[in-house]
Amino acid sequence: MKRPTRSCVALVCAAMLMLQIMSTSVAAADSTTLAHVKARGVLRCGVSDGIAGFSLKDATGRWSGIDADFCRAVAAAALGNPEKVEFVPLKASARFPALRTGRIDLLARNTTWTLLREGTLRVQFAGVLFYDTQSFMVWTKSGVRALASLKGATVCVQRETSSELNLAGYSNANALDLKPLVVGTVAELEQAFLSGRCPALTADASLLAALRSRAADGAAAMTILPEHISKQPHAPAVRGDDDAWLVIVRWVLFTLIAAEELGVTGQNATERLRDPLVARALIPDASVTATLGIEPGWTARALASAGNYGEMFERNFGTKSPLQIERGLNNLYTHGGLMYAPPMQ
Repeated sequence: MKRPTRSCVALVCAAMLMLQIMSTSVAAADSTTLAHVKARGVLRCGVSDGIAGFSLKDATGRWSGIDADFCRAVAAAALGNPEKVEFVPLKASARFPALRTGRIDLLARNTTWTLLREGTLRVQFAGVLFYDTQSFMVWTKSGVRALASLKGATVCVQRETSSELNLAGYSNANALDLKPLVVGTVAELEQAFLSGRCPALTADASLLAALRSRAADGAAAMTILPEHISKQPHAPAVRGDDDAWLVIVRWVLFTLIAAEELGVTGQNATERLRDPLVARALIPDASVTATLGIEPGWTARALASAGNYGEMFERNFGTKSPLQIERGLNNLYTHGGLMYAPPMQ
């Protein structure tokens, strides 16, 4: 028998090393967020401490809003039951620590996707759930109708948000000398404005609309100025060390968007998914599902729990909600918006 050459030995060693790396990767994959969620039997979802349209708890203790709907859709996909969600209300300053330390499995809290956050906080954003902008709101009786009229004014803003950074940057760039009054929560932001501590407040336009919708003197008492000083793409986030969980969360979102484009709703999904073309677009290959470690039918379960993206938007922000926000950027790309899902196959 011929003795193995050095090159053969090197190849064998390299192959063994590759197998070791692969087995280590498999072992690491077994210890994913999904595994913890399954073992616990519940998805822990970080949400706001109360923002209409996104996540708000009613008198019965039930959470509503587009973020809450999305949490239930992910629970339906991962656990087979949209009600297996523990909602964890978080201040803006607590959201990323809660995600990184494992207190929550998913952050769905009207959080803006930025490179600064993704590059330094060890988190990954799954995709845009809501396109927003940063605006300013004033009392209508003040007569202020443009940002230039606020020069030198005190502006309320929430701590540790992108709004706080954008306010400082915009003020400096435009020589407005705006003086930030920084508060910790949405409730404190609202109270500071109502009590007259600041003649204006700045936040996401959707949040301003939510605050205006419950004004004691009616929505007309407050005016949202026309200027938008930044883009605010709100995106669900997961920890940065779990790519498999990211794929699941991301494709739950894409499924809801693609379903609207195909005219598939929470009500007609069972019938429409019998169409081979619809099924190809919304039902992943069985091998992909097996690789992800979830039960077949997960996209259909997500859709049944939340409806398609348009249904989610309509009940939380549209004509069926107190906010009455036009879809605008959140429309499908076929209707002049930015919502677009990559193909599944």
